[in-house]
Amino acid sequence: MSSEKLFITPRKYRGDTSVISSRLPNDMIREIDAIALHTGRNRNEVVLKCLSFALERYEKMPNDFATGGDDHEK
Repeated sequence: MSSEKLFITPRKYRGDTSVISSRLPNDMIREIDAIALHTGRNRNEVVLKCLSFALERYEKMPNDFATGGDDHEK
């Protein structure tokens, strides 16, 4: 018998869910798919983990620094 162990972490969000739609650049989708393949998760799980990571670390910028632009392109 193999000594390998399977660890399944609990999902952070439980209960009701909603479907959203978002346009992403093709190269970003390829990166997400590569991560999904590497980690054994599906695309939705990778996106959810990335969004959770960002939301937990989000800090509102002071008003005098806010530009209203997309800083993911910087």
